[in-house]
Amino acid sequence: MVWQAWVAVAVAATALVLVLILWVRQNELRRRITSPRAWAHERALRLQREVRAEGQHVAFVANPSKPDVAALHLSILRACEELGLPEPLWLETTVEDPGVGQARAAVDAGADVVVAIGGDGTVRAVAEGLVGTGIPMGLMPLGTGNLLARNLDIPLNDPLAAMQIALQGRDRAIDVGWLRVLRWESQVDDDVAEAAEPDSTRRDPDQPRDHIFLVIAGLGFDAAMVADADPTLKRRVGWIAYFVAGMRHLHGRRTRVHVRLDDQPIATIRLRSLLIGNCGRLPGGLTLLPDAVLDDGWLDIAAIDTRAGIAGWAQLLGEVVLQGVGVRNDLPAKIGRIDHTRAQEVRLVVQGGEHVQVDGDVVGRVTELSARVDHGALVVRVATG
Repeated sequence: MVWQAWVAVAVAATALVLVLILWVRQNELRRRITSPRAWAHERALRLQREVRAEGQHVAFVANPSKPDVAALHLSILRACEELGLPEPLWLETTVEDPGVGQARAAVDAGADVVVAIGGDGTVRAVAEGLVGTGIPMGLMPLGTGNLLARNLDIPLNDPLAAMQIALQGRDRAIDVGWLRVLRWESQVDDDVAEAAEPDSTRRDPDQPRDHIFLVIAGLGFDAAMVADADPTLKRRVGWIAYFVAGMRHLHGRRTRVHVRLDDQPIATIRLRSLLIGNCGRLPGGLTLLPDAVLDDGWLDIAAIDTRAGIAGWAQLLGEVVLQGVGVRNDLPAKIGRIDHTRAQEVRLVVQGGEHVQVDGDVVGRVTELSARVDHGALVVRVATG
């Protein structure tokens, strides 16, 4: 082949490369114009991969009251060193701050992921500090219920396996629930809300404020059972302590509740418990909210009622077990029933007041409250499979 032919081939190849580059740039520009969020998401993922390749800056927020946390600290340091990661930031919760301030400090320090080590209260607090930041939360569950970890399929009895997911898993944006006490906020007690909004910033102690929940907020029997659980028994037998406490409330009174879902008319119902959930799996293999999805932008609501004493509770238990395997019993006139619906905002009025809990933390007795969903507000680390 003469040199003129080689030149022609080179020119043609160069032109082809230039055409391909121009086509790629046009497509990228088109994606930016037609779908700026999708393009930004692609760029965020690309930067995230680069950060992980260089070594993540990891912060651990640990509840020192949990057993073996000191030994676990040493194991974590060793594991991070073996993975070639920078020395992690280690922050411990306090009585005054269960993890909100520590999570915010970790973000300010440049953490790429913040790992909550403890129970559901620690998870709530760390989540409160991370909501809206885009910084993912990892989970190393050491609590009694470990509610969010159960619903995310995080290992419950292997902290180092859970840590591996926190460091090497994928990021998933999930919804966050916010419960607001409309009357009387000054009478409730939530150390997470206190840490998130110190008293010095609040002019009126009865001014409504948000209480975060990631799994389920409950009113009535559900909250009374949590409030009555014996702390010593919880340490010895775990979540079974809640069922022992529940036995003492089986003959409690039914509650009249005025409910408004989104813009629907107010309905008045009598029930034992009202659950407002972001996801529905509980200890003991129970699934109270089978249709709940963590990232669908909805709150799933379950109205639980029983009559006829133990017989009603027995039928209710059967309902819960069956719905957990996908079987629904829609027969009328049941003495134990659980009715499901969904909404993005819920408002309740309870005459005389009832106990309310958020992810297993009782905030007190309230007479009026609302709950809303914050779609995709929190990023969590989950398994890649």
